[in-house]
Order: sequence, then structure tokens, then C-alpha cells
Amino acid sequence: MEKTYVLDTNVLIQAPYALESFEENHIVLPLAVLEELDGLKQAEGERGGNARQVIRFLEKLRLQGNLMEGVPLPGGGTLRLESNHVGVALLHGMDPNSRDNRILQVCKGLREDGVPATLVTRDIVARIKAQLMGVPAEDFTTDQVPEAGEAYTGRADLYLPNDLLSSFKKKGIAADHLYQVDSEGERKSVALVENQFVILRSDTQEKKTMLGRYKEGKVVPLAYNGVKPFGVKARSVGQQFLQEALMLPATEAPLVIVKGPAGTAKTFYTLAVGLEKVLEPEERAYRKILVCRPNAQFDQDIGFLPGSEQEKISPLLRPVVDNLEVLLDLDAKERGNEKELRSRIDYLFETGVITAEAMNFMRGRSITDTWLMIDEAQNLTPRQVKGIITRVGRGTKVILLGDPAQIDHLLLDRRSNGLSYASDRMKGSRLCAQLTMLPDECERSQLALDAAVRMD
Repeated sequence: MEKTYVLDTNVLIQAPYALESFEENHIVLPLAVLEELDGLKQAEGERGGNARQVIRFLEKLRLQGNLMEGVPLPGGGTLRLESNHVGVALLHGMDPNSRDNRILQVCKGLREDGVPATLVTRDIVARIKAQLMGVPAEDFTTDQVPEAGEAYTGRADLYLPNDLLSSFKKKGIAADHLYQVDSEGERKSVALVENQFVILRSDTQEKKTMLGRYKEGKVVPLAYNGVKPFGVKARSVGQQFLQEALMLPATEAPLVIVKGPAGTAKTFYTLAVGLEKVLEPEERAYRKILVCRPNAQFDQDIGFLPGSEQEKISPLLRPVVDNLEVLLDLDAKERGNEKELRSRIDYLFETGVITAEAMNFMRGRSITDTWLMIDEAQNLTPRQVKGIITRVGRGTKVILLGDPAQIDHLLLDRRSNGLSYASDRMKGSRLCAQLTMLPDECERSQLALDAAVRMD
């Protein structure tokens, strides 16, 4: 049965392709949405770019027919503009001049005319107000990933016959020898994903474990187990898996996605391996470390801030500098000269070993031979993360880091943010290694570990 959907502006601003995502159903755009798009078309960054993209698409449809009467969409269904229902009653206290409320008036007016319209909006408050007015409302779910409990973690805990342990050490083991045990003690086969990390347990001595990675039909031992990049030693299984993903060359795994709570050493380990690779005395694997750290409000306003690009983004780099202070002071038994430590950090930035850029300055780039580190990637939109990954050039390794539970972007959540989106879409790619760090792998402090577990 065909349905009618009234779209809010925020859906189009986050996903300009949304107009082609409703199959054979009918889309209604209130005039208020068109006016808001017009007001955003001059905006900097992604918001302005997306608004212009939607306006250009609407122009193509306008050339095909009358938008007020309805125009067929390329993928099926129709789209029409709606300027009526101005006099529909709002709830007491609701501002009739609000564009959001004007959209609600259109929804309610259509329903009063016998059209079972549904509001589609990313705005939670708008969905609440719609319910108060008796209007069905939904989130835009096309670009959402599975619920957190179903999300891919990049790791598995499996059993193998004890007599095959020695064979695994030498040449790996075929996946069909591995199994899990269900709650009733029955064996069940597993379907592994390319580059998935595996804890292998002996089926007769459960405490006897080995670590591996699924590659081309079999689980092979970790290639970088035991190394200490920039003097850092892995302290947990998760960190050993993380080290493997980061140490793999860009020719084998040019994309690494790491999710997990605060304190699990995501940023710290990524910087350690990056410095190891960039500062290699014999053969540098990468020219430099490029750090980007998205911030919803900052990225929008950066062009209006005073100072150079580095001065503008320096407040966002404080977590990176904090980790560098620890890395560059690893051998000190007690805190050394703070001035000397600061000069060592400044040297890395001044000589270009580490550079930093705002997300707005990534557009149009082709990044080659670079260790590209995107911290707090959960604040990226799916469109932004696609833009970053598709700009990766020869010899570059891009690492997306973040915690989907800590999102600052107004219109993103656990299921619609760019980090989760990339994880879901790149699952199974032979060019991508990914991993979810666990709360009990927190290394920041005992308090941080306790809080991560208790406050999850």
C-alpha cells in the first residue's frame, strides 16, 4: 500500500539523497522546508552543500512538471510541494510562526483531508510534538545501522581441537575446524568475516589460548604479536588486536575502524604506531601523521575564528597533546622537565611530523602516503565519513576512532553516525580491519575502568 511522507528539512540536510529513498511512496515537502533550504544554500560546509544539492534536484523535477501538482520521482513514487493548511489549529502555546510547527500543520491538514500522512524528521522534539497533535512520526532510518547489541565488533571467541594448536602456530587453521558452544553445551559452527580477530581456545584446556586473524578462509597467527611500537607494550587482548590492525601495511589494510569507550587507549595506541611508522630511521612507511578531530559547532564556525588554521584548531587537539606527553615521557621514572617535554611536542608539529586540519579543509583533497587519524569519528555524518575514505590516495592508512555512545552532533545517534555507518558498510572488506574495544580493557585508571563498566 502506497504511503505519504512529509519530510522535515533536517532529513534533507543530513541525507540529500533522501528524496530518492522512499520507493513507490509519495513525498510531500511543505513550503516551509523549501524556504529553509533557500536560507541554508549559502552556508559553509556540509549543510550548505547538501542544501544546494537538494535544490538542484528539485530544479530537475520542476523542469519535468508542476511541483505543486506532483512530479514522478526517478526511482518511483511522486514528490509535490504543499503550501496549504495554514489555518490548521496548533496546540495552545505552539508558535504559528515556527517553521517546525508549520510542517506539523501540513501533516495534520493532510490527515484531516483524508491523506494518512506521516512526518519524517531527525528531530526528537518534533516527533514528540507530532504525537501530541495526533500525527504519526518516524525517524529517517535509511542510513541507520543495526542496534548496538547487533553491531559488528570485529572479534570472536572460538574453540578448536587441542591437537590442532601446533598446526595453527605454523600455518594457521581452516575456519571449518573452529566452533562456538551454545548455552546448552552444543557445538555450533561460525561464519567469520574477513579480517575478524579471533581468540582461539583449546577444547580440552580452556585457559590455553592463542590469538589470530581470519584471512582468506583461515585463521592465521598475529603477525605483530610481541612488538612494541614506540616503546608501547600491549596490555590486553584488545590492545594486541588493535596493534595488529594498526601495524598492518597500507597495502593490506588501508582502513582501520576502532570503536570503544573512553580510556581503552584508542588514540594513544594510534599515535604510538603512527610515530613508529613515520619516524622509522631506515624506511619511513608514511610521510606524516595527519590528525582530524570533528566538532559539530566548531567545524561550522571555523571560517569566522581569528588566527591561522593551526591556531583555530589547537583547542581540539588537547587530547592528542595529552597522549603525546605520555608517549614522549615513557622512559621517565618520574615526571621530567615540563619545558623540555613541551619543546619535544612542539618539534613534532613544527617539523611537520604531525599536522592537524579541520574537517572543512578536507574537501577536494587527495591524501597520499599519510597516517590519517580521525579522532572522535562518531561526530561525523555518513556523508562526511564517505568523503574522507574516498579521498584516501596511494600509501595512506586512515584510522577512524570513536565511541558511538558519546555523540555531540545534534542530529546523530548510535545508529546514524558516520563511525557506525562506516563499520557496518565496510564489514567484510579485505581492505578494512576493525575492532570494538571492551569496557574492561580500559587502561586510563582504576576509576575510569570502574566508571566505564558501571555507567554503561
